[in-house]
Amino acid sequence: MIQVAIVDDHQIVRTGFRELLSEDSGISISFEAANGDEVLEKLRTEQCDVLLLDISLPGKSGVDVLRAVRQRHPEIRVLILSGFPEESYALAMIKNGASGYLCKDCERDELLRAIHMVFAGRRYVSARTAELLADEMSGERSGVLHEALSDRELQVFLRLARGESVSDIAGHLHLSVKTISTYRSRVTEKLNVSSNAELATYALRHGLITE
Repeated sequence: MIQVAIVDDHQIVRTGFRELLSEDSGISISFEAANGDEVLEKLRTEQCDVLLLDISLPGKSGVDVLRAVRQRHPEIRVLILSGFPEESYALAMIKNGASGYLCKDCERDELLRAIHMVFAGRRYVSARTAELLADEMSGERSGVLHEALSDRELQVFLRLARGESVSDIAGHLHLSVKTISTYRSRVTEKLNVSSNAELATYALRHGLITE
């Protein structure tokens, strides 16, 4: 039996996925969570094999949760289930440790197949993500700059793009202001921008945040 946890801040979305997964006798819902802090708290006591994780969460984002799960629960497979298209996040999230990436409008059979695949220790790559990977490997697609960011750099970048200050980010991530400033410098250099406004513009242009 595969123990699956569903993490999304919308109750109706969680209910929909719970009902969909109930059709597979090999899957059991371990728990649901509406935000990052809740899922990390529940993982301390609840069994979980596969974590269905949204990227857009209040407080800790899916990027934050992915990093924490990789560090604290490396045995758990994380399958990103997002409203953002593959072009925005798929390669970045897989490169930073996700076992797979699916859009929320995927077919039921594809979701079930992905869960079984990542539970078996393999990565699930959708047809569109495979296309992006193939284009990148063949040189037909030059990877977008944010795909080269480390998971910590991606965390800091997205928070800056949403308007958080360096001191606020330091508090949320339990790091020093100096450390966050260093990450900010790395991010602006890698993305070839010079200000927080330009970071936000980049994030909007690449569909990483919504207005």
